Amino acid sequence: MVEAKMSSDRLYSYLTEKRIDPEIGLSLYKDTPILELAAAADSFRRSKNPGETVTYILDRNINYTNICSSGCEFCAFYRDPGSDDGYVLTEDVLFAKIDETLSLGGTQILLQGGLNPNLRLTYFEGLFKKIKNSYKIHLHALSPPEIVYLSKSEAISVRAVIERLIDSGLDSIPGGGAEILVDRVRKQLSPNKCSAEEWLEVMRIAHNMGLKTTATMMFGHIEMLEERIEHLEKIRKLQDETGGFTAFIPWTYQPGNDTLQVEKCSSIEYLRTLALSRLYLDNIQHIQVSWVTQGVKIAEVGLSYGADDFGSLMIEENVVKAAGADFRMTEDEIASCIAAIGFTPKRRDMFYNIIGEPLCLQK
Repeated sequence: MVEAKMSSDRLYSYLTEKRIDPEIGLSLYKDTPILELAAAADSFRRSKNPGETVTYILDRNINYTNICSSGCEFCAFYRDPGSDDGYVLTEDVLFAKIDETLSLGGTQILLQGGLNPNLRLTYFEGLFKKIKNSYKIHLHALSPPEIVYLSKSEAISVRAVIERLIDSGLDSIPGGGAEILVDRVRKQLSPNKCSAEEWLEVMRIAHNMGLKTTATMMFGHIEMLEERIEHLEKIRKLQDETGGFTAFIPWTYQPGNDTLQVEKCSSIEYLRTLALSRLYLDNIQHIQVSWVTQGVKIAEVGLSYGADDFGSLMIEENVVKAAGADFRMTEDEIASCIAAIGFTPKRRDMFYNIIGEPLCLQK
């Protein structure tokens, strides 16, 4: 077990010599003073990503549909099949969103929706081909639950679904739908969504086919702390196997407009979990803050708790907003926040290649 009063320097030294296991992770979270945990995570972050650069990406989260048969208790965004206010974006609307994204300097679209029984694999193949034939843009699309749903709907393997999507223009897969990768939690929160092992298997197959992906964790609802750590352990084991995750993004459940009755996770709990994520996931290069759920000030603080990336400009975001959180930022604000606390803001792509200075500084 980790000594509760171990100094940050000694803690960092200890953690560089001994890989965290679930028991140590639990002790770190419960017993280590938060500033000592932060300092150790910050030292670890700087050993993996030397220098003062903090990155971000200009992209747009386009929800092509809000119709979903999953019925997740935490989601205020979805509408049941047949609902009067359910939608599927027309191609004209979707392409107008891409045009605007490119005009603002965006380089990527994050395309996610729901488990819509009316949309077959051929729909996505046709849509992806039209996007890639019309635009030079990175297509970061369809979370593991959507891919598993297509696999079952089409009665073909996950590998076959991903192969067809790659042939149509898919560039990478987002880490959505992970929530907590423990089936006790998933059966209560989202009983119609893919299992923990199915989520991991989609990512395993995608990585082995050459696709890079991100990983996420939505926490602060019905999970126990031990299950949060189990989630980190499963992500780390798969990364040991494949090396396909580019980044990890922990973010907090946003109560409001849904069926869960739980209190909002505190900023302290978020920062503790962020720091633990940096220390636990020693094989993932980048950790993102979540300004969309935490707001600007806590996101800034998070850059001292192990994170090295400010995430996305999110020209558009609908799912978290539906739950009641509506933090918005311009690129100028993102760059200014990063610079104000002593870091150097840089634009990146999905693979964490630096692609330039903030566009707002070039005007």
